[in-house]
Amino acid sequence: MKQRFIYSGTADHPVYVDVLVAEEKTEKLPIVMLHGGFHNGTGYLATPDGREGWAALFCRRGHDVHVMDWPGHGRSPTSARFLELSMADVGRSLAALLHDIGPSIVFAHSAGGPIVWWVAENHRSHVKAIVGIAPGAPANLVPELPTEPDTAGDGDAGSHAIYAPTDRPAFVDRSFIQTYWANSLRFPHGAFEAYARSIGHESPRILNERFNIGGSGLRLERPEQLGTLPILVMTGDADPRHPKEVDGALATFLGADFIWLPDIGITGNGHMLMLEDNHEQLAAHIGHWLDQRSL
Repeated sequence: MKQRFIYSGTADHPVYVDVLVAEEKTEKLPIVMLHGGFHNGTGYLATPDGREGWAALFCRRGHDVHVMDWPGHGRSPTSARFLELSMADVGRSLAALLHDIGPSIVFAHSAGGPIVWWVAENHRSHVKAIVGIAPGAPANLVPELPTEPDTAGDGDAGSHAIYAPTDRPAFVDRSFIQTYWANSLRFPHGAFEAYARSIGHESPRILNERFNIGGSGLRLERPEQLGTLPILVMTGDADPRHPKEVDGALATFLGADFIWLPDIGITGNGHMLMLEDNHEQLAAHIGHWLDQRSL
């Protein structure tokens, strides 16, 4: 396996991309791995406690793997207009990368979900399959929340939403990280501090879109475009924002296969599936799904 890097994306929103090249050339499609909000691509390269990441695991299966940092995240340049960075902006940068490397399988985690559904709708020929890892839904399925948090109610969507002031980047503290991302028994808690140091800022516009504040979320206008696209949604049972009924409804809407991990005898996984103590087992299940579809 060889590793290099490239820059891609759009002129307004360039992106840094780590590239892992398979040792033996195969007919397998490239994989692009897309992280979620506040994160960067390093979560696919290695776990906080030093284990080999999903990027290398899938590269060993014969895929060239491209790990992209969102614009303004990780090693991707930050625009002076970062506060206005939208999900569609990230989507256009992802689409530019796909046009550079050719038709690919896209892995999308968390807030990467709405981005990749939109890219698949608008650049269908360059997305050959999607693996959604506890993925966010398009705004078609996310209740519209009012612009003032005090009127959001105490339902699931309101209680877990982030209201981001638009005049500054958003940050999260260690309490938030422990509650939503490092909460499961399977998370490598001995490396929590190393993980917490990897968490950066986020565009307030992206956060407000993610939770459909004031109806700002990224919608699919032609969901039928995803019709025959192979899609997998995988979710664990210790993820507070992704109960079975929510991600099951997403899978139904997309016509996707749904792996609710307890249904296959795997319990205790939270939001950061690619970092948890059974990440190789989960990668093997994804690999089996890809093999079944000759991907």
